Amino acid sequence: MAGMDLLSDQGFRTDGRKPNELRRIRFKKGVFKQADGSAYLEQGNTKVLAAVYGPHEIRGSKGKALHDKLLINCQYSMATFSTQDRKRRPRGDRKSQEMTMHLKQTFNAVVLTELFPKVQLDIYVEVLQSDGGNYCASVNAATLALIDAGIPMKDYVIACSGSFVKDTPIVDINHLEESTAGAEIIVAVLPRFDQIVFIEMNSRLHEDHLSRVMDQVMNGCKDIFNILNQQVKDELCKKAAIDKLVDAG
Repeated sequence: MAGMDLLSDQGFRTDGRKPNELRRIRFKKGVFKQADGSAYLEQGNTKVLAAVYGPHEIRGSKGKALHDKLLINCQYSMATFSTQDRKRRPRGDRKSQEMTMHLKQTFNAVVLTELFPKVQLDIYVEVLQSDGGNYCASVNAATLALIDAGIPMKDYVIACSGSFVKDTPIVDINHLEESTAGAEIIVAVLPRFDQIVFIEMNSRLHEDHLSRVMDQVMNGCKDIFNILNQQVKDELCKKAAIDKLVDAG
């Protein structure tokens, strides 16, 4: 499919969204009782599980321990059935190693690691179904899992992607748009601080268009934050009300 076909003359994308419209986001925290924190997140047709264990003592070589801060261990993998082409290696391939490194970089920037010296925190992310934006959905799911685990953080960390089609910036791109749109920008931010903690561009984009795409992506991050934060607050309020009734009874 040619890039021009990704946006109709009426301004709609192939999945019916407007250029600045996110895919539908749904999530649930606390899906794994054996983990210290967990979350399941759907961002469009991309579906991700995240689990957090720790902080706990360093496993394996004690030489890995950091004397002044927490050691964050990340593992990213994709289920063998997550794409149309069955994956032979769900983890350990070059792409998974690269994604693991990006996740570690991202969460080292937001977790208050100085509060937990000489111990380790494990973040496991598994993509169950992939339809674009795997890094973004993984970051958003892992953030929810960290919140579920009660891990102190500077802020939420929220990730979103964008591209440029027919002189129009688009946000939260799916697999088809990733594959055919050309340049893709991926950003992770601390939304309350407007601070970028990760950015990647996988193809050339003319500088005249860059600021427009970045504005769209940053707005996308803020929209995702509002969706996640509102549900998290609603759940906390509901839990507090239930606990109050139990105490009163």
